[in-house]
Amino acid sequence: MSQKKVALECTKCGARNYTITANPQRQERLELRKFCKHCGEYTIHRESK
Repeated sequence: MSQKKVALECTKCGARNYTITANPQRQERLELRKFCKHCGEYTIHRESK
């Protein structure tokens, strides 16, 4: 199965801090709670296009 690289974007400041590999067959966008170095706190990071 092929994997696709996606960028995770902070919902608070909009910085793209993380890139991960994810299955392209999924229907929903990823949402993970990660540390944002620009905000200085843990925030929700969503998959961006």
